[in-house]
Amino acid sequence: MDLLKQAPTDQDKSVDLTINAKVAGTRLDQYLVATFPGHSRSAIQRAIEATAVTVNGQPTKPSYRLRDGDQIRIWLPDPEAHAPVPEDIPLEILYEDDFLVVINKPHDMVVHPAKGNWSGTLVNALRFHFDHLSGLNGDYRPGIVHRLDRDTSGVILVAKEESAHRDLSMQFETRKVFKEYLAITLGVLDRDSDYIEKAIGPHPHDREKKAAYSKPDEERDIKEACTYYEVLERFDDFTFVKCLPKTGRTHQIRVHLACTGCPIVADKAYGGRNCLRKSDLVAGIAPEADEILLSRQALHAHRLRFQHPRTGRWIEAQARLPEDMERTLKALRELRPCPMVGKSRKK
Repeated sequence: MDLLKQAPTDQDKSVDLTINAKVAGTRLDQYLVATFPGHSRSAIQRAIEATAVTVNGQPTKPSYRLRDGDQIRIWLPDPEAHAPVPEDIPLEILYEDDFLVVINKPHDMVVHPAKGNWSGTLVNALRFHFDHLSGLNGDYRPGIVHRLDRDTSGVILVAKEESAHRDLSMQFETRKVFKEYLAITLGVLDRDSDYIEKAIGPHPHDREKKAAYSKPDEERDIKEACTYYEVLERFDDFTFVKCLPKTGRTHQIRVHLACTGCPIVADKAYGGRNCLRKSDLVAGIAPEADEILLSRQALHAHRLRFQHPRTGRWIEAQARLPEDMERTLKALRELRPCPMVGKSRKK
């Protein structure tokens, strides 16, 4: 279930909480995320903004610092759906043992059920294929250690057992997990490699997006973020690039590449277009010969390396580049070869 996104009514169920000295000084949204782990931070913040959370009888901001003795009331609606139903959706398993499983997630698959996506998710598939998954995050996120955007393909890690889940989550939290992504950008990155260090926080006008900022600001939930990139191949007005995020902010790679002037191809949120056609690469293609090369953001989680929570040995999983990105690269090599190294993006 999701927290209320509108002001509560008398029919909604409320939960009352009293703050003690141990958690005094913690931000309100951080405390509620820890208290209700089945709800995302963005959902918590929306509930606070919609006055579905009060402190001492008054609505407040997500950044409010709790004080000893504060009385919190939060309204929770009835569940919108039952636990995710197992669905026989094929999964490509890259690695599996008694404690965890690594999946190559296809694009156009939501990781866990939510409003508007109660079926066809990775969680629905996991419940069909595996008898036991970690229940640490509740029924709606069984075994989910981290997440990928719906249209991002590639490696995703799932925990079968609770203690393994805690260990893996801590590895992500302490930045001990190696993550490598592959992307195709619109525009040519001038440097062969570089670090993009821009803080990331809520977009000022769009709740579904994130934005880049010059520096972190805890009060505004703007956090430091760093992505290392290395150019693999340049084309005429396009770049094939490897990205190694050092932090794990929502939409991090998408936001960072966009703020360099080279957004990911077919990333509608940050690049303005949701597909790439053959006719976008070369003029004069007849309508019957045209084809869609990409209909989703060209971002793929290529490799993941982590320490096994029980044996301590390092595990590395790699997911092959998906067919749509391979098709796009082939078309770029044929139709848009790079005329010169370091060519800037066309105006």
